Formats: sequence, C-alpha cells, structure tokens
Amino acid sequence: MVAAFGFTTELEAKVAQQLKSQRVGYLLGAGSSYLNGNGYPLAFQLWDLIKDSITDPSKRDDIQAKLNSGANGIESALDLLDDGGAIDTPYRHLVTDALAELFMSKTPPLELHGEFVRRIAGHADPSVKVFSLNYDPLIERASAHVRVRVIDGYLGAEHSYFDPAVFEERIGRIRGTHKGKQFDETVKPIHLLKLHGSLGWYECPTHGVRRRGYDVGPPAGTKRLMVPPQRRKAADTMNPPYSALWSIFRGCLAHNAAPINRLVCIGYGFADEHVNAVIEAALARTDFTVLIFTKALSATAWNRWSPKANVIVVTETQCSLKGTTGPGHTDLWSFERLAKEV
Repeated sequence: MVAAFGFTTELEAKVAQQLKSQRVGYLLGAGSSYLNGNGYPLAFQLWDLIKDSITDPSKRDDIQAKLNSGANGIESALDLLDDGGAIDTPYRHLVTDALAELFMSKTPPLELHGEFVRRIAGHADPSVKVFSLNYDPLIERASAHVRVRVIDGYLGAEHSYFDPAVFEERIGRIRGTHKGKQFDETVKPIHLLKLHGSLGWYECPTHGVRRRGYDVGPPAGTKRLMVPPQRRKAADTMNPPYSALWSIFRGCLAHNAAPINRLVCIGYGFADEHVNAVIEAALARTDFTVLIFTKALSATAWNRWSPKANVIVVTETQCSLKGTTGPGHTDLWSFERLAKEV
C-alpha cells in the first residue's frame, strides 16, 4: 500500500478527470438509491423487510432455509429454488410482489438524483447512457422533477408500450439554410436502461410489455417484470424487454458505432456475474476504463477487479488506482458526493 496523502491526492485528481471526460456511461446499483437510509433498502436488508409479507409459510421457510445455508441474498436463494424451466417459480412471484409492495409505499427525496440527472444531461455526448440494476423509479421521478428528458424505451401515456427503437431516435428540427435543409439536434435525452426490470413494468399475454404508474400494481393476469432469474438470465434476456436492453448494454461497452470509453459504477457490489461478464469483456479494449464507487466490496470482488490496470476502485476501507492499492476514502465512494461531481 502506498503513502496515504499522495495516493489520495492522485486518486481524486484521476477520478475528477475521468468524470469530466467524454463518452462516459453510468451503472447504478442499490447503493445509489439508499440515500443514507432515506431511500430504498440495500440488497442484504430486503429479506428481513419482506419476509412477513410472503403469504405462503412453507415457501417462506424454503427461502429462509436457502439463506441460512449460505445463499448470498434473495436473488441467490430464488435461483437455488429455481427448477431451470421456462417459466418462473411461485417463489419468485411471491418475492416480486412483496418487493413491489415495499417499494411502492416509498417516496424518497429527489434532490440528489435531480442534481445527478441535471449534470449528466449537460454533457456533450448525444445521449448519455445510464444502466440501472435497481427496480425503483428514483431516476425517472427526479428527471421529471427537474425537467430533464429521459428515454426508458416506453411510449404512450397510460399503460405505455415498450419500443426499443426509441433509443435510436434523435430529437431536433429541420431548418432551411443557404446549404439547404439542415437537421439541428435540440434535445439530448438521457437513455435509461433498467437491466433487471422495474417497478411499474409488466408483461401482458395479449398486449406485450407495458409500463404503468409506479405506485399501482399491474393489471390482473399480467406478470411483473422485476427480479429476473440469474441462472436463467442468458435465456430470459432473449425475450423483450431484456433482449433489447442487454443488447444495447453489450453494444455500448464493446462494438457499436460509438462505444462508451468509461463506465462509472455507483453503489454496485459486483455480485451479478451476468453483468460482470459484459464489463470484463469490455476491459479487453485499451481505451476503456471502469470506475467502481461503492462503500464496500467483497474480498472476491476486490481481488478480481482491483489489480486491473484499467480499473479504479474507491471504497471506504481501501482503494485501487489502476492496479496500485491505497487507503480508503471517506466519501468519494458515495452517491451523495458523486451526484455533485459528475
């Protein structure tokens, strides 16, 4: 470990430089919505908050048994109970409904997320990409609050329908010039891609993938699009809306016409291998950097990501600057600080 003062100074300067660069994308995990307890719960808190709402005692006991025997959180426990078939198990439906009920009742403050979206919307990039692993609507609500336009793949006012083509559209006006008609881009909306689904999203057997208000349940006979299986994600993401969202995620990190050069990960503990595999593949690019900001990383995640030369890791207890380990940082890992510096 290098000397604290010099390392921290260099780390802060490098982070500031990277955050102000062009072609930056963002990946948000649960830590970005926690807001010091005033927002949404962290992953490890969820089961204790919803277990009393699981209406089938035997299935609640089955989930608890998986957690007691070492499952790493609810998603892991559900995957262990998943039979690998083509349809979701009753366990997942029970948990998804309980999580949705918990989240629907919450109305966290929007100021920090409003600052975040307002700042990144001012970047020079045509459409800044925000990839979210969260089910909550903080980004959407904050954007409306501060009048920043966000594209999330849905169109229409009530029971909005999913159409990924909207991510390819540009907004502007055509004006006449001495050179003829010219297209002027007037708005550069943020592209929000919620890779794990969201509160308000549902799939209807008749009308397809839809979205309704975040504080109401889905219509009868439909399926919430939240908590997708980890074990079956490779197969599940072949279906909409996940097929389009994951394709854009992979393309933005690797092979599309203008891939991002930096991925700023905030509040994500790198526990989802489906996400990690995409990021790790992108690190083969010499012009790609990953910045990890989270309060804590598991030893496994730290050992995997901190030695990489094109990765910067900032946690409360230790940091890594392109392979060199140094002391932790008091607050540079937090969404509360980063929201004002992006």
